[in-house]
Amino acid sequence: MRDKFHSYIKVLQDTITAKLEEVDGTARFREDLWERPEGGGGRTRVIENGNVFEKGGVNISSVHGELPKSMQAYFGVEDADFFACGLSLVLHPRSPMVPTVHANWRYFEMYDKSGSIADQWFGGGQDLTPYYLFEEDAEHFHAVCKAACDKHDPEFYTLYKKRCDEYFWNGHRNEARGVGGLFFDYCKATEEMGMNDWYNFVTAVGDSFLDSYIPIVLKRKDIDYTADQREWQEIRRGRYVEFNLVHDKGTLFGLKTNGRIESILMSLPPFVQWRYDHREQAGSEEERLLDVLKNPREWV
Repeated sequence: MRDKFHSYIKVLQDTITAKLEEVDGTARFREDLWERPEGGGGRTRVIENGNVFEKGGVNISSVHGELPKSMQAYFGVEDADFFACGLSLVLHPRSPMVPTVHANWRYFEMYDKSGSIADQWFGGGQDLTPYYLFEEDAEHFHAVCKAACDKHDPEFYTLYKKRCDEYFWNGHRNEARGVGGLFFDYCKATEEMGMNDWYNFVTAVGDSFLDSYIPIVLKRKDIDYTADQREWQEIRRGRYVEFNLVHDKGTLFGLKTNGRIESILMSLPPFVQWRYDHREQAGSEEERLLDVLKNPREWV
């Protein structure tokens, strides 16, 4: 399974980066191959200063070795080895009218002292972070997510949409990071879903990503915006940074397993503001967005 999924994410990275370059029209991804001293490595691709994408990354990694002591305590195991591979992407568009997007699809194995697989699971998801709320964009994003889920289980979308709302919650701000999407983790073999079934589900979600996001980009990228709207985007990006550095499990896992720091922090936007005690005008579009972030809603 590990080789099968690693092959899949390599192809998916090529597919996604090619489409993003086409949409941007000017910028190209810089590729950076890296190795992890303890075992494994990855292929980082970063796009910067484009016509559409101010900064973004579409990264794959495949790492293995002894599970760090801190992670052993987290999983409740001793003297365990691990293998993890996945694709992680974040795109920060230049225009505040185009939402930031994040996605990740991953596979994990843990081994006992004999080298046999002691545990294995899939995880992942995709979520949308707008700066200005276009309800039809959120509805489209969620409709694509639901269609990918419904092919495998009619209950998946409701379950994983709820988990996404719960996971991407900036508790110290009492607000969501964005308008959600899907989040699933520890997808293990059961009587109903074997590992091949989970593979088919996770890859279906991965294959749906471009359909969920690109139509939104094409619809919004040429809308005019003001300096004040750009400033609001940078303030909201600050909340994105806060979540990634304080709460995100993927960021913390990378830091605790001696992952490549440049690739891990690729998710951070290039221009950000933290304004002291910033308040939005009553009845403004900015306040309308915040109302949705504080009260997650159903989109489909």
